[in-house]
Amino acid sequence: MPAGPLSKIMKKKIIAACFILTSVALLTINRVAAQKAAPFSVTHKIVKVYLTADHTNDRLTQTETLHFTDKPQPVETEVAVFVDPSKTFQTMLGIGGALTDASAETFYKLPKDKQQEFLTAYYDKNKGIGYTLGRTNIQSCDFSSASYSYVKDNDASLRSFDISHDKKYRIPFIKAAMAAAGGKLTLFASPWSPPGWMKTNNDVLHGGKLKPEFDQSWANFYVKFINAYQKAGIPIWGLSVQNEPMATQTWESCLYTAEEERDFVKNFLGPTLTKSGMAGKKLIVWDHNRDLMYQRASTILEDPQAAKYVWGVGYH
Repeated sequence: MPAGPLSKIMKKKIIAACFILTSVALLTINRVAAQKAAPFSVTHKIVKVYLTADHTNDRLTQTETLHFTDKPQPVETEVAVFVDPSKTFQTMLGIGGALTDASAETFYKLPKDKQQEFLTAYYDKNKGIGYTLGRTNIQSCDFSSASYSYVKDNDASLRSFDISHDKKYRIPFIKAAMAAAGGKLTLFASPWSPPGWMKTNNDVLHGGKLKPEFDQSWANFYVKFINAYQKAGIPIWGLSVQNEPMATQTWESCLYTAEEERDFVKNFLGPTLTKSGMAGKKLIVWDHNRDLMYQRASTILEDPQAAKYVWGVGYH
């Protein structure tokens, strides 16, 4: 958190909300490869070092610049990591935080000057840490003050779809963050649960699965959300299929096996996004803990018909 007299409640909720995103937001991490242990010649190669440290004023602060130099074979007892700067992989898309209902509602409880202090500290690229990435929830999540849905019960056609709930706090909050970031924020969205009546447990909470008869309705739901937010002035860059699809929680949650997520993407969500002109939206699978990521990624990405719709694999 930036220095300043922000309230304790605000700190707890904003930090907690940001933790949801931390790992997922780094979907395109630069990988440093440990290469062959042989000397190599480097010309004009530098590394900029950035530091973030608790109880200091360092918040992604550039602290020094290091220069690569030629070095002979190290001795056996010397600990070394060999980096070949000519080898590059993914680029860093951005760093950001979760823009949830809890964040928004807490934000609007602050005095105006504290709201501006917060926005500057997080989103101003010159006076703050310059967040460029954000994540928000589709319908309610564990960072909402109450459970809610965008559609009425049993409306499989989604004719009642309405995001009025979000227009009170969350949409103005996201737009304020976008403005503070210079008018643009790379934003992706994730559902914590379909409406309860679409699920096997008839409950938006406590896990449960999406009923097969609502596969298409739920796929259409993502499109409705993206279009509604676009109309409200908030472009959605990408989306994940499901937040934590293996976790039965006391809050909003929904379960998918790897095969179920694969088939939903392959047969419903991917084709629906494409038919709706949203093939360019970045679709992220898994969105859960890293320990089972390989199994999930293998199951989905080894199926070419599913993999063609998938942009990346998110993990926490």
